[in-house]
Amino acid sequence: MANVKVAVRVRPLSKRENAEEGRIIVEVDNKVAKVRNIKVDNRLDGPWDSREKIVAFSFDYCYWSIDPEDPKYASQEVVFQDLGTSVLSGAFKGYNICLFAYGQTGSGKTYTMMGTPASVGLTPRICEGLFSRQDDYSEQPASCRVEVSFLEIYNERVRDLLKQSDHKKPYTLRVREHPETGPYVQGLSQHLVTDYKQVVGLLEEGIAKRITAATHIHDASSRSHAIFTIHYTQAILENNLPSEIASKINLVDLAGSERADPSYCKDRITEGANINKSLVTLGIVISTLEFADVQ
Repeated sequence: MANVKVAVRVRPLSKRENAEEGRIIVEVDNKVAKVRNIKVDNRLDGPWDSREKIVAFSFDYCYWSIDPEDPKYASQEVVFQDLGTSVLSGAFKGYNICLFAYGQTGSGKTYTMMGTPASVGLTPRICEGLFSRQDDYSEQPASCRVEVSFLEIYNERVRDLLKQSDHKKPYTLRVREHPETGPYVQGLSQHLVTDYKQVVGLLEEGIAKRITAATHIHDASSRSHAIFTIHYTQAILENNLPSEIASKINLVDLAGSERADPSYCKDRITEGANINKSLVTLGIVISTLEFADVQ
């Protein structure tokens, strides 16, 4: 049975938006995000325009991350306590979990998922939680094994970010489907890690290899989808017999969606088309999961 939850995070204005005298049109009220329609708001009231000035959307979580001095400010730690601990709790119970950041270019996806050295994001925090397991989740297993992999999908092709690849043919991995375990990437390297420091080293190595490019919205926009996968296996005793509980955590930093611009070079246009195509497919998958959850 699928269980889909949605969280929205409101970020501060970027330098470019401040220079263009942009303004924040979103308000957060508990689990409701209210968006002001500027076009309607600037017009005179009249019967010819029935659109609402403010439209409200409900989510499972809403985070106001504009001003650190604001009492309502949601820091990286707050986001982790809501989302990251749920991921850890599910993984310790043996569930497969996927957590991904979706949004327009420059909306703060990579910051929320990866963070910075001074403000660590969800992915490193979740990895740290696997090695500093709290009693709140479940009883400590006799032993556990953690293996990680890191890939990117660029222009519908897959590359291993933790493996030296052929520069002539860097995107050679293929997606297959196993009859029992489901979809997998053939030839993707898996790395056994024994502590948090090793995980951080692999994360930094993979992030450095990701493809980025400047766009009109973001100076260093991620042009590929990045998937950091954690295979977490616990050795336990069940009815005095050795057994294992295996779970898989997919932490995904999606490429940002952006409208096509005729002034872009051919590479940017091709990238954008492939990004949007894959995001549409993702939307179909989520809709299917939500329908299955209702059923």
